[in-house]
Amino acid sequence: MNNDIKIKSARRLLVIFIVSLFLSGLSAIPVDAELKVLENIFSPDSWVGFWLFNFHAAFNEVSVQHPFLFYGYDWLAFAHFVLAILFIGPYRDPIRNIWVIRFGMIACVLVIPFAFIAGHFRGIPIGWRLIDCSFGVFGFVLLQTILKRIRQIEPVTPIIYTR
Repeated sequence: MNNDIKIKSARRLLVIFIVSLFLSGLSAIPVDAELKVLENIFSPDSWVGFWLFNFHAAFNEVSVQHPFLFYGYDWLAFAHFVLAILFIGPYRDPIRNIWVIRFGMIACVLVIPFAFIAGHFRGIPIGWRLIDCSFGVFGFVLLQTILKRIRQIEPVTPIIYTR
């Protein structure tokens, strides 16, 4: 595989990662509508359905009594949008911005202990925490593939640093 093909491949994968981050952030905004859709998919007798129905009931209660708490969802969405923008740097110049890929891999690894620790204290079912962890795992695998492609290019591409 020549360097142009490796760069194009890394960029395609970065687009997938950027779009995924953006869509993940976007999904934090219409939570009520998403919960209604999911309730139509899952039976209340399943653990997922039971959790969704309880979550939606709590969501509705909070939205009436304490809507300001949903400001946290807005910031969650904002953080995903900002992180997606961060990965435009590696898209434009994969070699110079390889540190962003490594940063993303570290963040993906940190999803796992955070989901288990915070999820435990918030009473999140283990199955749901595993779903949250899967985002970190898939993100890590995708970024690791991107890193591998970039590192194959790195030794033969000169980097000119300016002061």
